[in-house]
Amino acid sequence: MSDEEKKRRAATARRQHLKSAMLQLAVTEIEKEAAAKEVEKQNYLAEHCPPLSLPGSMQELQELCKKLHAKIDSVDEERYDTEVKLQKTNKELEDLNQKLFDLRGKFKRPPLRRVRMSADAMLRALLGSKHKVCMDLRANLKQVKKEDTEKEKDLRDVGDWRKNIEEKSGMEGRKKMFEAGEN
Repeated sequence: MSDEEKKRRAATARRQHLKSAMLQLAVTEIEKEAAAKEVEKQNYLAEHCPPLSLPGSMQELQELCKKLHAKIDSVDEERYDTEVKLQKTNKELEDLNQKLFDLRGKFKRPPLRRVRMSADAMLRALLGSKHKVCMDLRANLKQVKKEDTEKEKDLRDVGDWRKNIEEKSGMEGRKKMFEAGEN
């Protein structure tokens, strides 16, 4: 093994060792956080929810139920209020994000459709009533005459095949046979 290869292997082994050590630290930190959250939860419940003591008489039980129902109603109202506040805040955040994107100029472009439009129509759409010049793009084109080739002449002259059958067949008998078939 060369010296460079040993150095590479050592560096790789060191990286892997550091990575595993970091993962172990992360796992212990996560476990500590979970334990701290559990302790915090227990403290909160002990403070806000004292242990339930059930009274012996029916009237005292009914009083306790009424108190519990009143507490449930107040908690539901608080929950509803916080949900409404959260929805309002989320809406404001969305609006602000949209404004931010608009200000930056980075917005999602809608898919464009191809539209066939003349140059005049395009100028009218862009300039509105200011557009007075008529652009006929074909006006300045040169007129080009087509050169007649022999094949094109033949095709034009042939027209109806019955007229030129004599030239095409080369035999008089074929023409007579063909004319007899028509009648």
